[in-house]
Amino acid sequence: MQQPPNAPSYFKYQLHPHVSGVRRSHNSIDPAANKSNRKPPTMNSLNLTTLFNVKAKVVIVTGGGRGIGKMIADGFVQNGAKVYIVSRSFDACQATADELNANGPGHCIPLQADLSGESVCQAFADEISNRESRVDVLVNNSAIGLETHVETTPANVWDETLSLNVTSTYLLTRFLLPLLDAAATSTDGARVINIGSIAGFMPQKVNTIVYDTSKAAVHHLTRVLAAKLARRPNGGHILVNAIAPGLIPSKMTEGLPYVTGKSFEQIKQEVPTERMGEDSDMAGLAIFLASKASGWISGQVITCDGDTLFRLRVVHGMDHKMLNHEFHAYRYVINYEGCLF
Repeated sequence: MQQPPNAPSYFKYQLHPHVSGVRRSHNSIDPAANKSNRKPPTMNSLNLTTLFNVKAKVVIVTGGGRGIGKMIADGFVQNGAKVYIVSRSFDACQATADELNANGPGHCIPLQADLSGESVCQAFADEISNRESRVDVLVNNSAIGLETHVETTPANVWDETLSLNVTSTYLLTRFLLPLLDAAATSTDGARVINIGSIAGFMPQKVNTIVYDTSKAAVHHLTRVLAAKLARRPNGGHILVNAIAPGLIPSKMTEGLPYVTGKSFEQIKQEVPTERMGEDSDMAGLAIFLASKASGWISGQVITCDGDTLFRLRVVHGMDHKMLNHEFHAYRYVINYEGCLF
């Protein structure tokens, strides 16, 4: 047994018989020496209340008047957050706020805005700035999903869909950066949660070419924003992630039986877990991404779909080890002609 000069005392080295130089043995760390350098865990830092606490956080949920946005907003309100929900229809937004406030203990505030233009996004950010000194969590959920065909979709439909689904996601994040920075610290970053879709990973049998494309753009925008916003001038961090839901009961999906010729019961049987998404699925994942439990996660697009995206793995017995990246998933989708629904 021989050690090189100046080797740390807690490393044990042995010469390799065939290679000049040194390598560490399997028991290279001296437990006694290493234990003295460990920092004791902070009291109560790993309990559920600390890890998943969103109480008193200031949260914005666009498209929060119904569907996925309402589910997410409800989860935050029931866990003590102050939540602004935004919708084109103030009456619908107000009705949702009244319903969520009845559940408490947090507070829901309705705001009316059509976020499909730059000036409106700026005005909305200014309104929030007049009301709040910080924003802890921004959930970019507003979207439209029209039936669009490759052969007939005009340019203005592309412009309208991409403006709301993609551009407003960027603009709101940009205009709210000062408030996100105010909430961001070196130990607990502010959060941006973008709502994508599994339609952004693979084509659908229904004709929604523009929507599918927009959600793929949201996924990549999420990664770009995560890279650019991780380190802020004030020393804080902004963590950016996306949720890619599968089939969720909403205004957008209520027409699926009409366009697919299948009942919801038949559609659910195509999901490996044999059900549609529920409030707890959306709210639970959003709360996780907004809490200390996800403090080292950024740039991720997390599917929440009952394994719908990879159901071809189940049906065709494909090797799941090859499906950990969307490139491989997309390659298999093309090979097996496996469109969603």
